[in-house]
Amino acid sequence: MHIFYIPQISDNSIVLPEDESKHCVRVLRLGVGDTINIVDGHGTMLTCSITDPHPKRCAVDVIETKHQFGKRNFYLHIAIAPTKNIDRFEWFLEKATEIGIDEITPLLCEHSERKTVNMERLERVIAAAMKQSIKAYLPKLNPLTPFKDFAALEFEGRKLIAYCGDFNEPHAKTLITKGDNVMMLIGPEGDFSPNEVDMALQQGFTSTGLGPSRLRTETAGVVACTIANLRNQE
Repeated sequence: MHIFYIPQISDNSIVLPEDESKHCVRVLRLGVGDTINIVDGHGTMLTCSITDPHPKRCAVDVIETKHQFGKRNFYLHIAIAPTKNIDRFEWFLEKATEIGIDEITPLLCEHSERKTVNMERLERVIAAAMKQSIKAYLPKLNPLTPFKDFAALEFEGRKLIAYCGDFNEPHAKTLITKGDNVMMLIGPEGDFSPNEVDMALQQGFTSTGLGPSRLRTETAGVVACTIANLRNQE
């Protein structure tokens, strides 16, 4: 299945952007009559037939439209501190998108070693992972947000904070039930500061664990994402 991404789809005759046209015609070598799929990142999946395989403006006609394709039964928002090695953070974004996630907020914490992110690059990573995993919903990526500002946000659902405590916190799998909307905080390499943990608890977050091992930041994010999805598939 060949999937392409166009954020705004207005009619039944579509012209792919230049980068997607080049990939379709030059790389995949698709031609007139070949079928492709287009997603808009908002739940719409289109099955289309190529009418003009131009490498800069490939034209297609819509054959079938599916709305709310792959819509999930809960909302998952993970706020996570970007890693010093940005490749590791991009790996998290890729894998979380493949597994299933709705919203991601990079966190700026007291112990953060990375204080800037390239939003455009990160959004490309997410879009590519959405297409690769045959999804029609593009996870929302928020700007880098200070921990204090994020902790004070309202959220209708289960609010959890995972950190390296004494490993006696209740496991996340025992705190999440099917249908729960989930917001989970994952700290930087140096973990959340005691002040940040206290702040989160005061704002209604529940402390949780992800198992007996000490995990890297990006690994913890993927584990949290996996647990929330598995609990909602039971």
